[in-house]
Order: sequence, then C-alpha cells, then structure tokens
Amino acid sequence: MATVSVRYIVDDVDAALAFYCGHLDFEMQMQPAPTFAMLTRGDLRLLLSAPGGGPGGGQAMADGTLPTPGGWNRFSLEVADLAGTVDRLREAGVHLRSDLISGVGGKQVVIDDPSGNPVELFEPTRAEAHLAPQQ
Repeated sequence: MATVSVRYIVDDVDAALAFYCGHLDFEMQMQPAPTFAMLTRGDLRLLLSAPGGGPGGGQAMADGTLPTPGGWNRFSLEVADLAGTVDRLREAGVHLRSDLISGVGGKQVVIDDPSGNPVELFEPTRAEAHLAPQQ
C-alpha cells in the first residue's frame, strides 16, 4: 500500500494515465469516473483529478476558482540510468522542461506530463543505502 499521496490536477485523465503508466512505470489502481484515477509506483500514490470534475479534488473552491495544472512543485522519481531514460522519453515525444542538470547529490531533469505538471527524474551520485549521517 502506498504511504505518500500526491494529487495532480490534469486536463485529461486518460492522457495522464497513458503518460504515467506508459512512460514512468505507474500502475493504475482504479478509475471510478472519467475525471479521477488513482495510480501507484512503489510507496507513491498519485491521484489524478480533472478540474471541475464534480465532488473531490478537482471541484471549484468556494469562490468559484477551479484548480489548474502546472507550477513548479513536483515529486521526484529515482531512475538508474537518467541519460538513457531521457533519450527514451525524447524519442516518445515527452516534453523536457529542463536540460539534464548535475548537482552535488546527482543528476536530474524535469519533464512535463500532458497537462504541464512537472515530474523530476533523479539519478543519485551514489545509492541511498550507502548514505549515512556523518558523526
């Protein structure tokens, strides 16, 4: 069972399902309505909601404002071969929001789902199992 849930507002739940399941190895757990789906990948539960899709995460706020996709907040998925993953995603036509960036902890790239929500793909410099607090 997933331990962390993230909700993304998406313009098209079916397109988001195809993206996350087809490119990022998520598994669909349920889609009880065209405006909502629940996916999992390891301990991450991803809730996809269409704006204005009735009751639930996509419904309008009290002032009538509808949730919208996009922004820069994102979740990060660890991958073993970032360069190879980026090549595969480029060939599939996935939009890369950033170039490959190298930092102190590893390499990353930010991609967009079909609604413009960012997803960070991250390849650590070394395996987390080897990271230990210094004493």
